[in-house]
Formats: sequence, C-alpha cells, structure tokens
Amino acid sequence: MRSGAQRLAAWLGPLLFLPCLLFPQAGPAAIDPAGMTVEARFAPPAGFAREPAAADSFAAFLRRLPLKAHGESVRLYDGRIKAAAGVYAAVVDLPIGRRDLHQCADAVMRLRAEFLFAQRRFDEIRFRFANGFSAEYSRWRRGGRIAVSGRSARWTAGGEPGDGRRSFWRYLETVFAYAGTASLARELAPASAGVPDPGDIFIQPGHPGHAVIVVDAAVDRASGRRVFLLAQSYMPAQEIQILENPSDPRLSPWYSAAFGDVLVTPEWTFRAADRMRFQEE
Repeated sequence: MRSGAQRLAAWLGPLLFLPCLLFPQAGPAAIDPAGMTVEARFAPPAGFAREPAAADSFAAFLRRLPLKAHGESVRLYDGRIKAAAGVYAAVVDLPIGRRDLHQCADAVMRLRAEFLFAQRRFDEIRFRFANGFSAEYSRWRRGGRIAVSGRSARWTAGGEPGDGRRSFWRYLETVFAYAGTASLARELAPASAGVPDPGDIFIQPGHPGHAVIVVDAAVDRASGRRVFLLAQSYMPAQEIQILENPSDPRLSPWYSAAFGDVLVTPEWTFRAADRMRFQEE
C-alpha cells in the first residue's frame, strides 16, 4: 500500500508539468569560448534576442564588460582560487586590488562608478558610508581626502588633484572600506514593476547581506518571455563573476524572468521584492 506522501505525489505529478506547458522553457544557452565580453561569450537562448541599448547606457556598458579566457578561475584578493563548481560561468577581467575590500556591494558600486568614470560624469560618482557620510568623487578629484575616526568621517585637504586611474582606485577602496549592502540599499530606488533589466540589483542589506547585479537581458518577441544574466563578487574579496543558474542548468547561465517570488542563485537566495536600481540623475 502506498503511503500518504506517495499518493499525494502521484496526484500532484501531472500538475508539476503544467507550468512547462503554459510557459515553455527557453532553448539551451550557447557559449562562445572565444568571446571576450559578456555579449560575445553568452548568446541568448534559442529564440531570444537582446533588446537594443544606447551606446552610452549602463546596459551597454555592462554587456561590454571584458571577460577572462573561457575556463579561467575566479581569484581572491590574495591570489587564491575560488572553487568554480556550480557557481560561475565566467570571470570579469577587472583588477580588484590586494585588500579584502572588493566584495558584493563593492562590486556593484564599482561597476556603476566605472561606467560614470568612463563617461567623465564625475559629479555623479558619490556613495554614502554606513554612517551617512557622503563620499563625492568630484571633491576627491579636487584634492580632498577623507579622514575616518571611529564612527565619524570628515573631508581634509592635501590630496593631489586629478582624475588618474590610481587616484580613482584609492577613492573606490575608501568607499569599499566604509560602505556595504546596508548603506547601498538606502541609496537605491525600488525597481519599477515588471521584469529585471540590465543595471537592476537584487540586494538584501545586512551584515553581511548580499547583492548581485543584472548585466544583460534578452527577450523572445513571439512569447514576451525574458531572460537575464547575473554577476556578483562575494566574500572574501574576489573578482566579479557571471553566475550559473542552479535552478535550470539547461538555461544557465541565463535566468528566466518568470522566477516567481524567490530567486535562487548559487550562493544566496533573494525575493522578487529585493530588486532595486540606481536613481538616475
């Protein structure tokens, strides 16, 4: 005689296939090992196409992120290798420094800052520390520097003015040291209703909390279905990585926008309500 659980499973079995009939799965994703950017490495699933993005948009910037050679491993800040199994599909080719600072929220802030820096939109590069202090790159590039004592921070004079890469990185590491998921979440705006777009951030503030960022998206115009790619850094500080999709290996590294209320990533689980984005100027 079958147990109650077995009888329930037999009754529910046919219903488990109903979502697949109503919302058929996307075709398998294709990976081009020779591709050296996000958009060149990861073709959208069969039947999907990327939507146009303005050349100077954050979406286009994220799609053009440089990647390390296919099969390369993520490196931690101290040179150690992060295990790859089931976590990431590619490694973003951006240096992260030698301090344990470039973690999850830091990577999100870094990508936004790099985008604005590349466009010389220096006045828009600013982030708040956990204590509320506003770290403005425009003031930093004029020679200001930040002194931190306990829970207070203040601007001081004496730095060398300029917008060179070395000074810019020192600014970013200062932000990384005193900001995190909690302070970043306070600066973001809830994402508009709908599906994830490039630049959207899934974030759960806390200690430690976690954040991942949508770096690409594609749509099946016949059905309206959408898929997206996610990137993250993690703890300890490590290179940015394009995430695998643990819930759908056939679609991976793409994620279906119809994930429901719970988004499962390799190292964190988010809710749909955790999706936010940077407030545009």
